Amino acid sequence: MPDAPSNLPPVLRPEHPPVRPLADLAARFARDVRGDVDGVALSGITLATADLRPGEAFVAIRGTNRHGAEFAHIAAEKGAVAIVTDADGADLAESAGLPIVVVDDPRGLLGDLSAWVYGTAPGDDLPLLFGTTGTNGKTSVSHLLEGILGQLGVVTGLSSTAERHIAGEVIVSRLTTPEASEFHALLALMRERGVEAVAVEVSAQALSRHRVDGLLFDVAGFTNLSHDHLDDYADMREYFEAKLPLFRSDRSRRAVISLDSTPGLEVVERSEVPYVTVGTPAIAADPDAAASADWTVEILDERPNGTTFTLASKDGRSLTTVVPVIGRHMAANAGLAIVMILEGGYSWEALVAALDGGRIDAYLPGRTQLVSGDSGPAVYVDFGHSPDAFEKTLAAVRRVTPGTVVMLVGADGDRDATKRHDMGRTAVEGSDILVITDHHPRFEDPESIRATLIEGARRARPDAEIHEFSPPERAILEAIALVGDGDAILWAGPGHQDYRDIRGVRTPYSARELSRRGLAAAGWPVPEPHWPVPYPDDETPLSDPSREWR
Repeated sequence: MPDAPSNLPPVLRPEHPPVRPLADLAARFARDVRGDVDGVALSGITLATADLRPGEAFVAIRGTNRHGAEFAHIAAEKGAVAIVTDADGADLAESAGLPIVVVDDPRGLLGDLSAWVYGTAPGDDLPLLFGTTGTNGKTSVSHLLEGILGQLGVVTGLSSTAERHIAGEVIVSRLTTPEASEFHALLALMRERGVEAVAVEVSAQALSRHRVDGLLFDVAGFTNLSHDHLDDYADMREYFEAKLPLFRSDRSRRAVISLDSTPGLEVVERSEVPYVTVGTPAIAADPDAAASADWTVEILDERPNGTTFTLASKDGRSLTTVVPVIGRHMAANAGLAIVMILEGGYSWEALVAALDGGRIDAYLPGRTQLVSGDSGPAVYVDFGHSPDAFEKTLAAVRRVTPGTVVMLVGADGDRDATKRHDMGRTAVEGSDILVITDHHPRFEDPESIRATLIEGARRARPDAEIHEFSPPERAILEAIALVGDGDAILWAGPGHQDYRDIRGVRTPYSARELSRRGLAAAGWPVPEPHWPVPYPDDETPLSDPSREWR
């Protein structure tokens, strides 16, 4: 693959990578070898020349438009010691002068290759691995897992849509789940730094595209399934089937399955590993099924700064604690995380001592994140970008808001367009005022995206108050002008992200900071930011809404 954009975060490597003989790799994986592999030492492996370091192998795969082997010369110039590719790629790469290990399916083998190179295969000395999949809640469960494990005194790692964490160090993420070569390198680095347990967000695409190959999760979790990602999958059945491999015995040892969405029952039926179930009757599609789970979550109280719940088992165990964000669905996520930790081998007594009567100490970036001050309108920034996420989060905001609820939302360009009408519908049904703006337009026309959202909203509520403002820098100012003390704004979509993708360019952008500065400009008290700010201190993207925006 060619160089990645320079504004992407770097791929991490172990500080002291194992040195492997290329001849051993060839003996283990090759169908054919071109050139001399004897005496060549290998210290890493990568898919992208931008991430390649001297001493590593470059894995050249066929892309949509070009074959990665076309960049073999770049790999050689950057210090690659070998090319791993298929037969077609070998013909293209031969003139680069590097030894070539020919395999049938380099993409499909990448996980096993990476695990062998970095010593991170099942059975190696590795941290405990927790993997969570589902449509919504994966990131929240992952951060909750990390937070609770930290309260137990465990040295943790994390890989989520939002961030990578290594024993307290925070790195911005590239993909929901990194490529297999990146993940195994990250896992080796975590091991070097004494990480004992890792929480991993596992997307359907990660399973379909071999990003978690070569890993065996100690505990797999399932949150829910709802309409999303039909740009990648033909229909909801195909999308569901893409998640099921996580519950095979070659992918995980145990599972915790939520029964809050109907597909959870089928995950139970088709799981190939031992499992326990958890349910939250207050939000479940089938409350009776959720109530029959091995563990149940009961909502006790909802406040702007947290949700109190009790987690109870059929055998009589229970604890009561607070998840530090609003929403019954967040309590459900926390219950799932607690049971996953229990299934990972940590004691119930330790969990009770850390959590019962207290509060979960976890930071969930951009997940119904309150960015406003103690008085004035409440502003929540959220990463949710599906109809189901809108419905649940708006309901949570409504329950803690005495006044008007404003929904501010855009939609991704070049992503699943089939959900946009339903996004507009659920947004307008759950709010008093709807403000439509832009998100990541990518290479789509943002005006067309907004029009589809508005069309879905108008069909549902023809008489609703709906505003359209572009760009989002203006939209948040206009939304703040619509609210006062006791009201709330839910800005859904951008969450933790610090950029917008506009025609392939990552433009600095922070919904959290835009909201904070907009509130301050309107005279409301605001907290100091505890998130990265992508704008220089002497610049602000906010201005008078009457200015000419472009």
